[in-house]
Amino acid sequence: MLFLGSGSLILERNDSWSYFCPSIIAMKKTFLLCLCLLVSYISQSQKTVKPTEPMVLISTSYGDIKLKLYNETPLHRDNFLKLADSGQYNGSSFHRVIQGFMVQGGGKNKGIEEMGSQFQGEIYPLFHHKRGVLSAARTGDQINPSRRSSGSQFYIVQGRVFTEADLKQVEFQTGKKFTPQQIKDYTTIGGAPHLDGAYTIFGEVLEGMDVVDKIAASPKKGEAPDPEIFMTVKVLSK
Repeated sequence: MLFLGSGSLILERNDSWSYFCPSIIAMKKTFLLCLCLLVSYISQSQKTVKPTEPMVLISTSYGDIKLKLYNETPLHRDNFLKLADSGQYNGSSFHRVIQGFMVQGGGKNKGIEEMGSQFQGEIYPLFHHKRGVLSAARTGDQINPSRRSSGSQFYIVQGRVFTEADLKQVEFQTGKKFTPQQIKDYTTIGGAPHLDGAYTIFGEVLEGMDVVDKIAASPKKGEAPDPEIFMTVKVLSK
């Protein structure tokens, strides 16, 4: 209640308000603490929960190859899923095979014809050409300086194991500098380090590298398997 006195406004003491005021302040502090903890939990959850990576299955007469597609390369991921979903890969072949290097497929008429047009590459230092990665084929730098990817053709790296001396030689020849993780991978499981930074890597084999090895070791005429090795591609999950 307000009283007038000596020309001033005086606030009358309220004992009940004085009693409850500390309790209200404590409740506010508790509420704010809980709110901060909730925001921190949600923020941490968003950082740790990774979106599901699509999975596909390539089936051949030598067996099946199960792969995942990286979400970090959405153009290539979505293009591969589109071609697989529409059945365009079915009946195409692994038309170029080099043992100790890679197996390439995904084109019509033994790789002469494309399914779709070239599109922008997604070449990131996050990925390297370790054994088992899935990459986009493309034409050479002389006619494709922007390194655009093939509309459909891909390769799976079989690779070979390198020594640290080998890698130093690759660094000298290419100007690349390999990271500790790259050195570990190339000297243990192997790969194709000279391709790093030049082609888009957009997935990797989860199961079936033994099938890749069999395809790489198949009879050939030049670099083409003889007889042809046909494939069907099925989307397992998106």
